[in-house]
Amino acid sequence: MENRWTDRDFEQLLGAYGARGIGADVAALIYASRLIGRERALVLHGGGNTSVKTRARDVTGEEIDVICVKGSGWDLADIEPEGLPAIRLAPLLEVAALATLTDEAMVNAIRCHLLDASAPTPSVETLLHAALPHTFILHSHANAVVALTDQPNGEHLSRAVYGERVVHIPYVMPGFDRARAVLAAGVETRHEGMVLLKHGIFSFGATAREAYDRMIELVGLAELRLAQDRRPVSTVAIAAGASAAPALIAPILRGLTALRDGRDEPLPFIIAHRSNDRIDRFLARGDLAEVSQRGVATPDHVIRTKRLPLLIEAHPGASTDAFAERAGRAVDKYTEAYRAYFEHHDPAFPAAGSRTMLDPMPRAVLIPGVGLFTLGRTLTEANIVADIAEATMDVISDTEAIGTFEPINEQETFQVEYWSLEQAKLKKSVAKPFSGRIVVITGGAGAIGLAAAKAFAALGAEVVLLDLDEASTKTAAEAIGGLGLACDVTDAAAVAATFDAIAATFGGVDIVISNAGAAWQGLIGEVDDAALRASFELNFFAHQSVASNAVRIMLAQGIGGVLLFNISKQAVNPGPKFGPYGLPKAATMALMRQYAVDYGERGIRANAVNADRIRSGLVTDEMIRARSRARGVSEQEYMAGNLLQREVTAADVAEAFVNLARATKTTGTFITVDGGNIAAAPR
Repeated sequence: MENRWTDRDFEQLLGAYGARGIGADVAALIYASRLIGRERALVLHGGGNTSVKTRARDVTGEEIDVICVKGSGWDLADIEPEGLPAIRLAPLLEVAALATLTDEAMVNAIRCHLLDASAPTPSVETLLHAALPHTFILHSHANAVVALTDQPNGEHLSRAVYGERVVHIPYVMPGFDRARAVLAAGVETRHEGMVLLKHGIFSFGATAREAYDRMIELVGLAELRLAQDRRPVSTVAIAAGASAAPALIAPILRGLTALRDGRDEPLPFIIAHRSNDRIDRFLARGDLAEVSQRGVATPDHVIRTKRLPLLIEAHPGASTDAFAERAGRAVDKYTEAYRAYFEHHDPAFPAAGSRTMLDPMPRAVLIPGVGLFTLGRTLTEANIVADIAEATMDVISDTEAIGTFEPINEQETFQVEYWSLEQAKLKKSVAKPFSGRIVVITGGAGAIGLAAAKAFAALGAEVVLLDLDEASTKTAAEAIGGLGLACDVTDAAAVAATFDAIAATFGGVDIVISNAGAAWQGLIGEVDDAALRASFELNFFAHQSVASNAVRIMLAQGIGGVLLFNISKQAVNPGPKFGPYGLPKAATMALMRQYAVDYGERGIRANAVNADRIRSGLVTDEMIRARSRARGVSEQEYMAGNLLQREVTAADVAEAFVNLARATKTTGTFITVDGGNIAAAPR
């Protein structure tokens, strides 16, 4: 474990925060917190917590003793002063001395003694921090310490490494009971830290530097012990095969794990895939089926990962249909076991029958020969699960190398997973309408494409933009938190490869907005044949290429999907000299309806938007000026030349796409977005 403390960086941070009026103690804690928060072997995604006891002024101006503790929702890696709310220390010590207290009452008591009532709720470990007789306290779920203590003789191993330098605490549920256990353990100022068996480690110090140095040294000692007397691991050979491609496997998993209860359309997860040397070595273990099914490395992880991963033997080289059948049986078995787990343990705790069972789907899927797949409501969430799953693999490998992996038991895991404080969060959470949905937009860097991207991203979707220029596409995607990929939609091979890349990254495709297009003009009897064919390539065949590749993935998922086409009023109301543009658009209208006819029984909906006079790459400022002059009206009058006398924008077109995506029982139709044009109305 490398010590990353540098006095230069520390002094710079102290100076920067001091100029903002932030006290030196809090600034020092921020520096130490960030150091451990950015070390993946110590802390992952919001884990761990830190504190400092210091002085602050209350609303009366009186200087009092306070403790600043990491607040809920903050990550140590980038914590700011706002993430370290100050709480009056004396009342906390009185609360910690109580014989019994519910966790809900504890959280309320802590909030009642915040100096700033609007501050985030302090860590559930706040009482524990308050009760310890040290100024600076750092807590991590260090992989090495967890590996050392996730064993039948974990305490013996830990004592052999640390002696009397640290206090050892048997595993206790987080919250008030853990705080009481720490109080009873008699931690003294002479102790450098505290090991919570099967959970993690605390380090103490009179200064932030001392607490950080001790954290690094103590974890380093555990790493040294894990490097000694290691046993070899038996492995099995795994042959690679064509069916092992993540782009083929992920959509199948996505369909099998989608939530179906009480929904018009199944609700899928985003699925991330990882494969690297560490993962591949773990998946090649001869005892994989046994060691992977013992539980989480540290209890906090169960909230993200569930207790167990799903293990599927891929049998590479077999057909995807054969894999889908095996995977389906495995998912069914997993969900049945999860329901049984809930029904068995729920009665064992107070308030039995009042808990809301979480969905029974796995969050991590292990497939030897293919890799690790993880599920989340967003790609970020899926990647968090992947980070935790990789850390768990490391812990299991280290534990098994010197002993036996034995984490907390099933009942203790259930207690954390269904902790009343977590259930309260569940009841308050509200998912966005397109959470878990993957939206692909061609012509994504253009006006209409980007407007649609913003609209779907705001509603929770994962958005992928496709366009010709890589730099502008990536810039546009970054602005809405999406993914930008360069793709020439007239190149069938490039379209197929791009959709495979999307499936490998997100797990599949749900909604496609086939939007890319360009306008060719000319008298239809005189237009150059090459120009007409070029228009058909982009304005018709590209739509077919995009739609067919989307449908390929949607069929593998088996949960339906949405095809949305940006056509044009030219498809129903051709204008003079616009035949080279309007003809392929009319064909695309027919294409949309054919997809609706052919794939409706598979739950795939196909609809279109016919828009007119939208400022974009087609309707440029130059074109607007020329047409308004030709008609003898102002540019504003030209753009509002419709029944409603209002200019129609790209955002209006985006709204139409959103509405069609939400219309679960509409297919084979189009919406006109033009402010009202009777000549373009269907007859």
